[in-house]
Amino acid sequence: MEKKYKGKINTKKITEDYLRTQQYLTNEFNAIIDSTYNGILAINRDQEIVVCNDSAENILGLEGQKNIGRNIQEVLQECRLVKVLESGKGALGREKVLNNRNLSINTTPVVKDGEIVGAVAIFQDISNLRKVKKALEAEKNATEVLRNIINNAYDGIVVVNKDGYITMMNEPYAQFLGVERKKVIGKHVTEVIEGTRVHLVAKTGKEEFGQIQKIRDKNVVVMRTPILKKSKVIGAIGKILFKDLNEINVLASKISQIEKELKYYKNALKEVSETKYSFDNIVGKSNKLTETKYLAQKACHTSSNVLIRGESGTGKELFAHAIHGSSKRNMGPFIKVNCAAIPDELLESELFGYEEGAFTGAKKGGKIGKFELANGGSIFLDEIGDMPQSMQAKLLRVLQEKEVERVGGTKSIKLDVRIIAATNRDLEEMVKNNQFREDLYYRLNVMSINVPALRDRIEDLDHLVEYLLFKLSKRVGNYVSGISKEAIKWLKTYSWPGNVRELENVLERAINLVDYGKKIEIENLPMHITNMDRGLSTMKEDKPLRKILDEAEKEAILKCLKKVGGNRTKAAKILDISRSSLYEKLWRYGIN
Repeated sequence: MEKKYKGKINTKKITEDYLRTQQYLTNEFNAIIDSTYNGILAINRDQEIVVCNDSAENILGLEGQKNIGRNIQEVLQECRLVKVLESGKGALGREKVLNNRNLSINTTPVVKDGEIVGAVAIFQDISNLRKVKKALEAEKNATEVLRNIINNAYDGIVVVNKDGYITMMNEPYAQFLGVERKKVIGKHVTEVIEGTRVHLVAKTGKEEFGQIQKIRDKNVVVMRTPILKKSKVIGAIGKILFKDLNEINVLASKISQIEKELKYYKNALKEVSETKYSFDNIVGKSNKLTETKYLAQKACHTSSNVLIRGESGTGKELFAHAIHGSSKRNMGPFIKVNCAAIPDELLESELFGYEEGAFTGAKKGGKIGKFELANGGSIFLDEIGDMPQSMQAKLLRVLQEKEVERVGGTKSIKLDVRIIAATNRDLEEMVKNNQFREDLYYRLNVMSINVPALRDRIEDLDHLVEYLLFKLSKRVGNYVSGISKEAIKWLKTYSWPGNVRELENVLERAINLVDYGKKIEIENLPMHITNMDRGLSTMKEDKPLRKILDEAEKEAILKCLKKVGGNRTKAAKILDISRSSLYEKLWRYGIN
């Protein structure tokens, strides 16, 4: 064979090309290794690190170090790669917590020509996988709970898609229909449930509630509701509400009974604790009344005790009602106690209650006291100035200790009660005369409200008359169109010792005397108002002697009460009548 010269081989260039190719491949390999999400760490037979990608450095906390070529035991004190190198046995899926990370580690030996030349470990951060797993388990549990609820909470439920094909049916519905639940999934609902309209609801999107549907010769009450997703109907739900119409009658009967009981208890609670009046019932725009209402409204924002002072008939109870009704205690009870109307020997048991057998005549089981009834609310102690001194001491203890002990009892009952007290007596003078405890006076007189007498705000009389005429006409059942200017003038010249209560009595009497739809005239007013200066000869109406005597008796009682500062015991002595007779006359004439 003939040899011809074709060229020469450049050994240096071949070597450079080879090395360049090798470097390229190495760079590509390293790039791939570093881009891998899992950490990769490899050592050679001398336990030197030959591979440690970015993920491994991050996971093992080796960032910022020159790790290639270092002995693995210098870098990681605990590393199974040395054991793998020595034993030739790897391990898969071993979990370990390292640097607050949950890791799954796979280790394996590197074998070449039947000889172990190294070991490699792959680290996978499974922290997020654990979170996902936990979330999936929670979702699975929630799904299971929902499935149990659906199977047990409803007599029957079926779900269809927008085309009316069944996607879900609970076990009670399947049993009621006499079908196997799994076999009906995917069937059109009309093939499974007779007389159904749930597929139509899936088309129209209009809910149907309380419809009667006949299924297997039974009239059942059902509802059908569309399923919406982003305002679009994607299916419908059908539910059996009642399997038998008799169930509705039984339920209706129970509801009716519950409503009756609720109404009864509401009325009982209303009788015990409801306030009857608000600030709207306190009529007038005079400066004195406006100032009094301002102070009372201020008292609504605190829980301090209030002392309301004023003459009899000025409306002290109205203020007490209004203060409680506008306070933060308005949802609690409002209990009223007239300290002057209850006999002294019964006052303690009325206020504090008593245990069974506490005294002769005590009710079986005992009795709860007014303070306990008022717990969480307010107690209105009217005529506090007439409370006997023995009870004043016991009341003071209740205020100081904020607890009460029933008569004959041994257990203290904690209280949260606000006291609103009222009196027409001069308590300061009573304190000086040792008739009222000074320490109790200061306990009660935290916020003092003085209600002006009607004669001191006579400019309010027009508003009061208008308000009272409307109120009394409804109560009496006789409509009056108003009151004449002449009659108003006479009312304004009167001193009104009985205040607003007396005005109310005068107007009620006048309404009874006026023909339906007429105005109140001077002749409809009482003699003691219209004849102050004119004498009996100017009377425009004839009256029976009994009525004249009644009016004279009422006037005498009012003057006597005014003279003694409202002390009814003294008034009874001056008038030479018993205290019970005085109370009877006060009730008869509407004097409080």
